Amino acid sequence: MYIPKYYKVTDFEEIREFVQHNSFGTLVTTKKGRPIATHLPLQLIKEEEDYFLTGHMAFGNPQWRTFESCEEALVMFQGPHAYISSSWYEQENVPTWNYQAVHVYGPATILDEEELKQDLAKLLQKYESHRENPVLWDKLSPSLLEKELKGIVGFKIHVKEIQAAYKMSQNRNETDYQNIVKQLQNEKNPDSRQMAEVMNKRL
Repeated sequence: MYIPKYYKVTDFEEIREFVQHNSFGTLVTTKKGRPIATHLPLQLIKEEEDYFLTGHMAFGNPQWRTFESCEEALVMFQGPHAYISSSWYEQENVPTWNYQAVHVYGPATILDEEELKQDLAKLLQKYESHRENPVLWDKLSPSLLEKELKGIVGFKIHVKEIQAAYKMSQNRNETDYQNIVKQLQNEKNPDSRQMAEVMNKRL
């Protein structure tokens, strides 16, 4: 990913938090030189000193069969993004687009059944534990789980490289920056208002 110096993010804890909050990613591998992609929820976990992205996909999805032949997988995570009008600047310029994006690279391998069960239990815990009637792993019937497990394939990606870009008008002066935030807050698009919130926090 091309990242101008203004927008490069290197703080791992900041990136880790971003991935945890924007965990619906796009997994890209290649098959005979052609890129293929799947959109799916992922978890960033630590095992000893290494980090992994874990997830699962349908057994019928041919992408998991590329893991053995594909040297490296790419996972893309995206945060809020918004159009930035140059009418919001003090001086004449051209419009642009603000965004947050993280790319993760590493080899992918298949989880065994026990690893898959543990990963699914963690996934349910993350998204269900706060609900009034949480659907947790130990509450589901063994017969249902056995049936569903046959239809999916679990995987993990060993994190070898991370690239992170937060393009949020860091190259603008303070007056422009403040006005961009104000204008984004007034936009009807929810992504624009979310971008304004993120930019406000970075002041």
